[in-house]
Amino acid sequence: MSFKKKQFVGLGITVVSLVLLLSVILLMTNSMKTNMLEIVEDRYYKVNKATDIRQLFYETDRQLLFVINRDSAEDINDNLENLAENREAVRTNIIELEAVLERSETKALIRSIQERYDSYWVMEQQIVSEINNGASNEVLQDIYVSQLDTRTALLQDISDFKDMQESFMQDTLANANETYQTLIIIMVTAVILSLMVIVLTTLWVIRSTNRRLDEVKNGIKDINYTDLSVLPRLSTDIKDEIGEISVAFNTMASSIETYHKKEKQFTEEIGRQNWVQKNSADIINLYHRNVSTDSLAEKFIATLTPLMDAKLGAFYLLDGEGKESSYQKIATYADGAEDIGGEAYKLREGLVGQCAWDKKVILLEDVPEGYSVITTGIGHIKPKSIIIAPVIVKDEVIAVIEMATLTEFTKTHRQLLNKVLETLGIAITNILGRMEVERLLLESQAQTEELQSQSEELQAQSEELQTQSEELRMINEQLEERSRDAEQKSADLQTAKTELEEKAKQLQLSSKYKSEFLANMSHELRTPLNSILLLSEMLAEDPEDQLTDEQREFSRVINSSGQDLLNLINDILDLSKVEVKKLEVMFGEVNVEEFINRLELQFTHIAKHKKLDYEINRGNQLPDVFFTDEQRLQQIVKNLLSNAFKFTEKGKVSVKIEKALKRDLLRAKVNVNADTWLKISVEDTGIGISKDKQSLIFEAFHQGDGATMRKYGGTGLGLSISKEFSNLLGGSVYVESEEGEGSVFTLLIPSLPKGMPQLNEVEAAWQEVASTSETDLLEEENMVLDMARKEEVSSESQTIVEENDISNILKGKTVVVVDDDHRNVYALNNALNKEDMNILTAENGLQCLDILHETEHVDIILMDIMMPVMDGYKAIKTIRNLEKHKDVPIIALTAKAMKGDREKCLEVGASDYISKPLKLDQLLSAMRVWVAKN
Repeated sequence: MSFKKKQFVGLGITVVSLVLLLSVILLMTNSMKTNMLEIVEDRYYKVNKATDIRQLFYETDRQLLFVINRDSAEDINDNLENLAENREAVRTNIIELEAVLERSETKALIRSIQERYDSYWVMEQQIVSEINNGASNEVLQDIYVSQLDTRTALLQDISDFKDMQESFMQDTLANANETYQTLIIIMVTAVILSLMVIVLTTLWVIRSTNRRLDEVKNGIKDINYTDLSVLPRLSTDIKDEIGEISVAFNTMASSIETYHKKEKQFTEEIGRQNWVQKNSADIINLYHRNVSTDSLAEKFIATLTPLMDAKLGAFYLLDGEGKESSYQKIATYADGAEDIGGEAYKLREGLVGQCAWDKKVILLEDVPEGYSVITTGIGHIKPKSIIIAPVIVKDEVIAVIEMATLTEFTKTHRQLLNKVLETLGIAITNILGRMEVERLLLESQAQTEELQSQSEELQAQSEELQTQSEELRMINEQLEERSRDAEQKSADLQTAKTELEEKAKQLQLSSKYKSEFLANMSHELRTPLNSILLLSEMLAEDPEDQLTDEQREFSRVINSSGQDLLNLINDILDLSKVEVKKLEVMFGEVNVEEFINRLELQFTHIAKHKKLDYEINRGNQLPDVFFTDEQRLQQIVKNLLSNAFKFTEKGKVSVKIEKALKRDLLRAKVNVNADTWLKISVEDTGIGISKDKQSLIFEAFHQGDGATMRKYGGTGLGLSISKEFSNLLGGSVYVESEEGEGSVFTLLIPSLPKGMPQLNEVEAAWQEVASTSETDLLEEENMVLDMARKEEVSSESQTIVEENDISNILKGKTVVVVDDDHRNVYALNNALNKEDMNILTAENGLQCLDILHETEHVDIILMDIMMPVMDGYKAIKTIRNLEKHKDVPIIALTAKAMKGDREKCLEVGASDYISKPLKLDQLLSAMRVWVAKN
C-alpha cells in the first residue's frame, strides 16, 4: 500500500471514530455539543496542518533528490519550480499554525520547526547554487548527506507537534470524560475506542514509513565513494513513494557505474597511445646511429620484438631488381639453431613473399602444427600468433618484418608496428643511398688506379715495341711476319694512347676546375677581407683618440681574425700548389745561428703569455751555413712550434737542433743523398696524440679528433703543409707521442748546395701528364707591391724620396677609386680622407672614363681589375690612350691571385700592382712614391 493510501486510511479511521464519538456525544447531551465540536475541530485543524507540513516536506525532499540525480536540464528546471512552490506552501502553513496557537510550548515547538526548516532550506539553496555552477553528483550528495540530521530532527519536531496536539486532544477528552463520566459510560468507552483506533493507525503509518526510509538511508550509507564501479541497489518490491525513490536511486547508480566504466576505458586508451608514441620515438632514435642495413636491422628487430611481446623475429630486406629480386633474411631475434624458415623469399613465395606482393599486413592466429617454433634452453614452444608486415616506400616493398608470440598481438602492438614501419622505410632508403655513394667513390678510386696501371702498361708496351723493332731488323727471314705483328701492336698501342690522352684530358679538365675554384674562392674571400682589414686597422690606430681602450681592442681582435682567415686562404693555396708540384723552391744559404735566434724571438712572447717554459738546445758540431729553402724551412718549424704551443696548457716547449745521425735517416726512410742533415725536434708536454691518430694528423683538414678541433680550433692544414714542404726540401717529418704525455715532432732536412736532384725520365714524364692542367693557374699567395716595378723607378724619383719628406705629399691630391665593391670603396674612402685627399669614386671602368673626361687633373688612380661593364684591363688601356691622362699613375688592385695577373696589368699600362687584401701602409707608401715621381 502506498504512503498516501496509508495516510488516507489512517485519516479515514480517525474521522470515522470522531464521527462516531460526536454522534454519541450529540445523543448524550446537547449542552456539550458546541464546546466539544469546537475543541475537536480546533485540534483536528492543527493536526491536519502538521500533516500537510510533513507531506510537503516529504515532497520537497523527494524533489531535491531528483535534482541531485538529474538526467536533463529540462527535468532540473521542473523540479526547481516544484521546490519553490513547496517551500512557499510550508511557510504558509507554519504561519497559519502560529496564528491559532495559544500555548507557549506549542509556539516554541512550531518555532523549532521553522528554524530547522530554514536550515534545511539553506542546504536546498546551496545544492541549487552548486548545480548552477556545474558541480558533480558526488559533491551534491555530500551536501545532502551533511543535512540528514537536520532532516531527521525536523521530522521529529513535526511528529512531536502532532503528538502534542493529539495529547491535548486526549486531555480534553479526558476532562470531558471526567466531567461527564457520570453522564454516560458509553461516551467514555467510545472515546477510548476511538483513541485506540487513531493511535494504532498512526503508529502503523509511522512505523511502516520509517522502516522504508531506513532502507533508503542504509542503502545510501553503503556507497563506497572511492570505488564507483559497483554501487548498492535498493529494493523496489513495494510500489509506494519510497519505492519510486529506490527506482530513481538505482537508475542513478547505473548511470554512475556506466560513466566510471567509460572513464576507466578512456584512461587506459590514453595510456596505450602514450606507450605507442614513446616506444616509436625510441626506435626512431636507433636510425641515426647506423652505417649499414645489417646493423639497422639487428638493432630494429632486437628492440621491436620484446616491445611487441614477441619471442621470435626476422628481418627480410629486398635484394636485386626485377624478376631476380628476393627478400633476404639479414637479422633475427631468438632464431633457433635449426635454421627455421627460409633465408630468402621471392614475390608470392610463402607468406613473406605474399605479404610483399599484397603490400598488406598478414596476421596468422592459431598457428598449425609443424610451423616455426620458439627455442628456449630446455625445449621448443609453438607460437600462438604470427604477424608479417611490409615496409613500403614509394609504393614498393623494400623490407618485410615477421614476428611470432606465445599469446596474441594486441591492437596496441599493431599500432606500434604500423607507427615504426612508416619511418623504417625512410631510414633504410637513406642508408642504402649513403652506401651507394660510398660504392661509387670506391669505384672512382679503382678507375683512377686502373688508369695509372694502364699508363704503366703502355710504357712497358712501348719499350717492348722498340725491342721487337730491333729484333725485326736483325732477323730478315721473319721480317714480313714480324712486320705484321708490329703493325697490329702499333694499332693497339695507338688505341691505348688515345684512351690515355682522353683520360688525361678529363683529369686536366677536373684539375682546371679545381684550380679555378680555388682562385675564385681566393678572390671572393680577399675582397671582403680587404674592407675588414683596412677598417679594423684604421680603428685600431685611432689617431684622433675617439675610441675607448676596449673598442680599440675589439678592432685589433677583428684585424687579427681577418689575418688568421687570410693565412688560412694562403695555406689552402699553398697546399694546392704543393699537390700539383707548382710551388717553387729556392735553395740558398741559411745562417744556422740567425735561424735559431729568429725562432727564439718569434715565440718567446707566446711562451710568456701562456706561462710556459721555452728553450732552444743546440747540438754539437752544427754547421755555420746550411743549404736549403730558408722560407719553407721557417714555415715548417713555425707550424710545428705553433701546434706545440696551441696544444700545451702547462709545462714547456723545447726545440733541439742537431746534426742527424745515420739511424735517424734509416728510421725516416729518406732517399736523398746529402753529406749533411739537420735534425730539428720540437717537444712539448701537451695533450699528446693517440697511436691510431698519428698518421691521420698529417692529412689535410684533419686533427687528432673532433673534440680537439672544437676546443683548440684550427683547420688541420699546418701539419699537412709541413709534411709536403719537407718532401719538397728532400726531407721528412714524423711524430712520436703518447696520449696525455706530450709529443715530439722531428724534422730531417738535407743540406743541398745544388738544390733537389732531378727526377728520372719516367717520373718526370708522368708528373708532366698529371700536372699539365695546373700550369699557370695559381700564383704566389699574398701578392705584394711589384718589386720589379720598383726597380724601374728612376734615380731622380729615388732622390725625391730620400731628400724630401713625402709623408704629407698626398694632402690635397685628387685620387679616383674604381671598385664595384661598395665595402672596399667605403674602406678606401675613410683611409684616404685621413690623408686629406680629394676622392672620386667609380663602380666600373666606364664610369672612371666619364670622370676623367669631366675632371681636368687627377693625381693618381686606384683601379680594381674584376668589374662589370668594363674591367680594369680595358679601362687602363683606354686611359693610356687619353692625351690628358696618359701619364697619370695607375695602381692595379685585384683579389683573384691568378698567375699572370701582375704581368698582364703592367702590360696594359698599370704603374704598379697590389693584391688584396690591402695593407694600408704599403698602399699609402706606393701612392706617395708614384705621386712624388709624377
